[in-house]
Amino acid sequence: MTPTALVQPESQAAARLHGRVVARQTLDTRTRDAMFSLLTAHFVGVDRTTFDRDLEDKSCAILLEDDTGDLRGFSTMVVYESCAAGTPVSVVYSGDTIVDRAWWGSPALARTWVRAVRQLAPDSEPHDVYWLLLTSGFRTYRFLPVFFREFYPRFDAVMPPRDAELLDALARERFGRHYDAASGVVRFEQPQILASDLVTLPAGRMPDPHVAFFLERNPGFVRGDELVCLTRIDDRNLTPAGRRMARTSSPEL
Repeated sequence: MTPTALVQPESQAAARLHGRVVARQTLDTRTRDAMFSLLTAHFVGVDRTTFDRDLEDKSCAILLEDDTGDLRGFSTMVVYESCAAGTPVSVVYSGDTIVDRAWWGSPALARTWVRAVRQLAPDSEPHDVYWLLLTSGFRTYRFLPVFFREFYPRFDAVMPPRDAELLDALARERFGRHYDAASGVVRFEQPQILASDLVTLPAGRMPDPHVAFFLERNPGFVRGDELVCLTRIDDRNLTPAGRRMARTSSPEL
């Protein structure tokens, strides 16, 4: 249900990955089959019924394709309104997301994700817009400090009460009894578990305080536990890397 890798040094091959956003209703059987095949290659415990059900709940899909048009990655997304915390907000929630190992490092997913968010929740949105993210891997969690200035939970700041209330309310609303408020983790009855080679921590990641924090807060990630994260989607909340993604993302789908 979460990206396996989003932030790696860009390779020459990965630079040729192209992203596009399509309405979920327009996905044909061949594309859906390719999406499911990618997911099963990176997660254990994936079944087609759950995949299809999750996809039907989404508004659109980001498709990442190589120069020949073969699918190398994807993400699904839905934007909805919520008053769970007492104040209306717009929420961007990502579903299944995956990038083939051979194509890690491409900026295509980040660029296309920004494009999709700007289309589905534009600057004219009357409410604040938040990204509700579930992550079962440290690579996905590292997406947050790379592209966003403020996000929660994090190792170097206490979550402000308003953000903590909003995160808790949105998680309860969307995940119900699967959400453990004490730990901030979602535990599904049939979790999707990262493949064994994706669970292992590379030596270069060990000193990273963001990775260390994720492992401390979500030690059950090896069983498919997913940490709930929240960040405000606003140009003022983007890091320099995030602003570069925004500048290179066309506002049109």
